[in-house]
Amino acid sequence: MGTKMEVLSGIPLFAALSKRQRRKILRGMRVFDYEPAHAIVRQGDEGETMFVVLEGEARVVRRGRTVGRLFAGDVFGEVSVFDKRPRTATVQTVTQTTCLALHRDELRKLLADEPKAAWALLGTLAKRLRGD
Repeated sequence: MGTKMEVLSGIPLFAALSKRQRRKILRGMRVFDYEPAHAIVRQGDEGETMFVVLEGEARVVRRGRTVGRLFAGDVFGEVSVFDKRPRTATVQTVTQTTCLALHRDELRKLLADEPKAAWALLGTLAKRLRGD
């Protein structure tokens, strides 16, 4: 694992942000460690926090079926942070897993202070929706 800044820089959602903007985001993030078989988020629950996997492995489960795996550098939970709708999947750890967590309120503060960061994030989300 690289530094938290290196990990954040390599994530497409945050890559378009300036170094200063990524530093601001990191200041609002908290580190959490999870034991194996822990459900970090549950499908259907309200989501106010997004996560970045720093170390470990987790699986993405929808309606009881594993539909994906998450590893260092992967992001999850961002959809619920932006649209305030229930979680679309459960994320359960496979191994000991360390994540950075960013609450909606911290992201909102950054975007209010940094409109260019908001546009950068919107551009990245639009590319994802288009499949680019």
